[in-house]
Amino acid sequence: MTQATSQVRPARTVTWLLPLAVVVVLGFACLGFYLKSRPAARRSVAAGARPNSMLCLAGANTIGGKLAPSLAEAFLKHIGTTQVKVVPSSTSGVSTVQGVLPGANSPSVIEIDGRANWVAFDRLADGSCDIGMSARRINQNEITKLPFMGDMTSPSNEHVLALDGIAVLVNQDNPISSLSKEQLAGIFSGAITDWSQVSHDKASIVLYAPFAKSATEDGFKSLVMGDAVLSSNIKRQPDMASVSTAVAADRMAIGFVGSGFIGRARAVPVSERGTLALPPNRMTIGTEDYPLTRRMYLYTAAHPANRYVASFVQFAQSNAGQELVAAAGFIPQNVVADTQVTTAASAPPEYNRLTRAAGRLSLDFRFLPGGAVLDNKAITDINKVVDFMGDLGYGGNNILLFGFADSTGNLQSNLDLSQVRANAVADQFIQRGLKPGLVKGFGAYLPVASNDTAEGREKNLRVEIWLRK
Repeated sequence: MTQATSQVRPARTVTWLLPLAVVVVLGFACLGFYLKSRPAARRSVAAGARPNSMLCLAGANTIGGKLAPSLAEAFLKHIGTTQVKVVPSSTSGVSTVQGVLPGANSPSVIEIDGRANWVAFDRLADGSCDIGMSARRINQNEITKLPFMGDMTSPSNEHVLALDGIAVLVNQDNPISSLSKEQLAGIFSGAITDWSQVSHDKASIVLYAPFAKSATEDGFKSLVMGDAVLSSNIKRQPDMASVSTAVAADRMAIGFVGSGFIGRARAVPVSERGTLALPPNRMTIGTEDYPLTRRMYLYTAAHPANRYVASFVQFAQSNAGQELVAAAGFIPQNVVADTQVTTAASAPPEYNRLTRAAGRLSLDFRFLPGGAVLDNKAITDINKVVDFMGDLGYGGNNILLFGFADSTGNLQSNLDLSQVRANAVADQFIQRGLKPGLVKGFGAYLPVASNDTAEGREKNLRVEIWLRK
């Protein structure tokens, strides 16, 4: 009897423990999922490890190297912080900006980790930063890592900070007048090695570029190279200013940099198939007509737990913040009018007539893929234009909106679609109390990108805005 009892008791204990073990495992699994889905909780733990940190920005070196520290410094002063200073580190693109907040006894810091685009999304995913800096738009793989932050492509999460154009540089004595994206891909892949293959000069091409894996290189590969691989013969430079200096000193050289680093070299106009070659400047980059234009982004949670996130983004997009964008060599989103625009010879006669006594504004309105819904930048830009009009004392009648389409449909359908998009922009102005004086679609005329690619066709779906005097 005793033996039987001793054999049964362990079985009862095991039977009782199994459900408990299942409950414990499920509990830990639920807790893990909860913590993973709550970035605010994870961020508060990280903040506890660095109690003097008020904000952390991480991502592209293109933004983190110079622009982010200057914005952080100005932002701290804007909110009344004293004893503000930038503290660089030995790692390129990594720094802190510190200052004493009103009522505080010790400094607080804004941390900046500007090493590369991927850092933005890795650190947003693990909750160790508040704002991701990127020199390209977030991709789908990165979006899938951040479901707890909201819709990363929505206006609440995705904020355009600035525009930049990747300038292709040659020596001032190089006679080349323009280059196509296809020619650039051939040159920087090593398939084209002599200037005689693209111009009248006969000499070996010498390649220069910034350090490998920089955000500028990522942008160049995305916009130009396609499936081609960058040549191993490129002479790498420590920064973009060094690329410009090297090209300016070498008649056979060619390199690429951000548009703020042209220096004493010369920027070559660039074209896509079926478009005019354009140089990188305030207007061509601001309207995103220049083929190698890219947007600079800040990414945040839709409802950030850190109270400084929204106010920092708002400051960065304000006129004061955009002045710092310009000082850092990027193209700001402040609206300007250019009355010296030369329209293309291929433009419709009516377009030339309507624009003859008007100035073009330094932006175009673009749309989400596949429809007539304005993208995030366009919504922000409409508000900026409304403020700009108010400062000038202009009314809605001064506004001319011209819509354009890609070439995939027939003539009439393209005209109809371009009119629909122009009307969509007009409706936004009407909602803000400004009824445009003219709203007209011009179909597939005046493409700014190749209609042979999905990206090019999407870029051609746009609305220009002009102001008549």
